[in-house]
Amino acid sequence: MYESLFSLEGKTAVITGGNGYLGSALSRALADFGANVVVADLTERDTGDDRLAFIACDVSDTESIRRLFVKTEERFGRIDVLVNGATYGAGYGPDGKVERMSDEDWQKGLDGAAGTVFRCTREVIPYMEKNGGGSIVNFASMYGMVSPDPSIYGDSGANNPVNYGAGKAAVLQFTRYCAAHLASKGIRVNSVTPGPFPNPQTQQNKPFLEQLNKKTMLGRAGSAEEMIGAVLLLASGASSYMTGSNIVVDGGWTAW
Repeated sequence: MYESLFSLEGKTAVITGGNGYLGSALSRALADFGANVVVADLTERDTGDDRLAFIACDVSDTESIRRLFVKTEERFGRIDVLVNGATYGAGYGPDGKVERMSDEDWQKGLDGAAGTVFRCTREVIPYMEKNGGGSIVNFASMYGMVSPDPSIYGDSGANNPVNYGAGKAAVLQFTRYCAAHLASKGIRVNSVTPGPFPNPQTQQNKPFLEQLNKKTMLGRAGSAEEMIGAVLLLASGASSYMTGSNIVVDGGWTAW
């Protein structure tokens, strides 16, 4: 009985940014738990699995998002889960400082963090509604809750621009809003907030990685597989009484 709580058998999940560092691990995991998974990303790859299907999508483009959902329904017949993982930014590096950021970079970064989630959520609602409901999992960030500590970045080039955190804070509120307004349609909306999950390239910068590690209670950065539990919980029936919630997976970063 209890094993079935996390089962996704008969469900179809769409993961935007599904080719990324975190997205790849999540795509495989949701498929392993029984879902048909659509990997939605700009970069195509051979999934090598009948349960995993790649569909190209540009989340900055509403028409591209609409094509994604049409193709998903054509292939698998339904959409039950949407994981809003894709993001894009602007203003990284020296131009990410408040005093130097352009209007154009500000708007693009906000759209890349929050506009992507808005567009994909808006377009998926009719598909979930016809199935009697569904689950939407939005990716926020610890930098939507706390400020980056400028002392740990130095000249690493990994400095986080102001528009990223502002956009991710918007994702948290958007999640709560949608949870309240879509509950009557049977659609649950929750978010996950990752802490430091540096990609393999960033992990090669050992001095910077040491600074990240020191900011967490557990003394280390996270690995991609450590995001699976929270997303699987929210995607599956195990979280049937959860909506408007945010699960923080950050090694304790934001708790001290």
